Amino acid sequence: MIKASAKGWLLSINLFIIALFAVTAPVSAEEQGSAHQLQDGVTEPVFSYEDAIRETVYVESDLDTDRNGEPDRIAVDIIRPSETEDGLEVPVIMDASPYYERLGRGNESEIKDTDGDGVNDQFPLFYDNYFVPRGYAVVLPDMVGTNNSGGCPNTGGPEETESIKAVVEWLNGNAPAYTEDGVEVTADWTTGKVGMIGKSYDGTLANGVASTGVEGLETIVPIGAISSWYDYYRYGGLIYWRNGPSGLANAVVSSERREACAGVREEMAQEADDETGDYNQFWDERNYVPDADNVEASVFLIHGLNDFNVKPKHFMQWWEELSANDVPRKIWLTQTGHVDPFDFRRDEWVNTLHRWFDHWLLDIDNGIMDEPMADIERGKDEWETYETWPADEARETKIRLAPADDESPGTLTTGPVRGNFDQFFINDPSQSESDMAANEFTESENRLMFLSPELEEEVRFSGTPSVEIRSNVDMEDAGLTALIVDYGSDERINHTNRGEGIRTLDVEDCWGESIEGDDACYKQTEIVTHEAPYEIVTRGWMDAKNWKSLSYEEWLKPDKNYHFRFDLHPEDYVFKPGHRIGVVIASSDRRYINAYDESVEFEVSLGQSTVTLPVVGGKQELGF
Repeated sequence: MIKASAKGWLLSINLFIIALFAVTAPVSAEEQGSAHQLQDGVTEPVFSYEDAIRETVYVESDLDTDRNGEPDRIAVDIIRPSETEDGLEVPVIMDASPYYERLGRGNESEIKDTDGDGVNDQFPLFYDNYFVPRGYAVVLPDMVGTNNSGGCPNTGGPEETESIKAVVEWLNGNAPAYTEDGVEVTADWTTGKVGMIGKSYDGTLANGVASTGVEGLETIVPIGAISSWYDYYRYGGLIYWRNGPSGLANAVVSSERREACAGVREEMAQEADDETGDYNQFWDERNYVPDADNVEASVFLIHGLNDFNVKPKHFMQWWEELSANDVPRKIWLTQTGHVDPFDFRRDEWVNTLHRWFDHWLLDIDNGIMDEPMADIERGKDEWETYETWPADEARETKIRLAPADDESPGTLTTGPVRGNFDQFFINDPSQSESDMAANEFTESENRLMFLSPELEEEVRFSGTPSVEIRSNVDMEDAGLTALIVDYGSDERINHTNRGEGIRTLDVEDCWGESIEGDDACYKQTEIVTHEAPYEIVTRGWMDAKNWKSLSYEEWLKPDKNYHFRFDLHPEDYVFKPGHRIGVVIASSDRRYINAYDESVEFEVSLGQSTVTLPVVGGKQELGF
């Protein structure tokens, strides 16, 4: 007779063998309870892409954005395994976009109607080719007012979010939809589980829909996505682009309803308030961050630390709120710009995304949520993983702006600055960032330069830096710019090139199955590097007359002493031994903000002016 302890031991061994087999061997339809099959813990391509059902439906929303008295209907292109006609229920991967008619998606700018005959003959990107054979439906809605959808776009407004939320609701039986002939259709082929994905505007729609807490949205994968449209067109009261929302709505609106939507664009141009650049109700309606506590979906966030289209502030303020609400999450941060991970880390991206959707949409326990939370790119093909982000060991470390020494026009110190020291600079509206950052040992009347000693050990900071500037200004208004710079020659990813850090090659590789007119093959890319004497690590700006609030202005009184404080864009950066940390203070930055033409003079009080870095390990790691 076997003793109880021996029975327990044998049972444990048997369970281990069964579990191991489940991960490494194919799983039958009976074992899964569906036709999905697994190999090595991921879904296998056992469904025919060629035979997949392709259809278009029109989801009826509660909107009337073109004010014609009829509900706006949202065009939705669907591709799903043919087995869904025989009772198979599948989850949905959705990429909602305003760009399917003209601007296109992906590095090769794919659109739906490739020959202009009015028939959508292609599903852009690789999601359909790869995931439909693995038992998913891929759903591509046209955002309200774009391509084949009715209504008018209004650039980030709640109506755009609602237009895509209605599609999620239809997939869960909570909204009506019709064929082009007016026959009502239901989504009886889906489990109702939806994962939204997309880059830029598409990812922004995913953020917005997640912020509503809509039933059925299980996960989102926002890539270079906006979290607050104010911060897309403004920073600290300064304006990046004038007539931004109205101009973008004009770019994406359906060709057939550009004229009908002209009134909506005119209203946006007024309500955005380019005259002041202040935050108001128009922008508050386009801010998803306060509603992050509604998010029920998991989030896999990808963003470029050098993305200065959708700037890094967007991911940070969204991520902080998701963290505060303990949303299940994962993050990739790249040294490229506004680039899709398919084009900077293709193999790892497709494999990780596959496992992510398998876990969140098919409930496959593949261990992806037990892996490190953060992947951060340090150099070409150099990635490091971290259990949390920002780093738990990051400490807010105050560094004072100090007077010149024998070598530098200004210095940095973590100690006190004894005595009263002032430095002056004058606004130059034509000054570029390279003008501000180059020749660090040379004095300039149009910037202030502060340098650390050469670092003896590497220094990492992780999070959001800030600056505090104590200054008199001799005009009623002015802009302020702050840069943090890494001085020291190094091979760096060239994110300022045309491809924002990548180069597109002629050779292709394929991800999924193809048919004539819709193949799974895309041009390969490679990371581009260059040898550079410095790197602008991050930057930030402020409209001085918004020193009290972004919601209203208070004009400056010449010669009064003001305390200007503003955040810079978040970063996770490692300064190498032998390099120097530089801080540059200037006024206009013609690359990013509308410059002030006046010759404004600033008198900055050193010692009372500081930069705060979230240094991993704290002050002692700096060594100065």
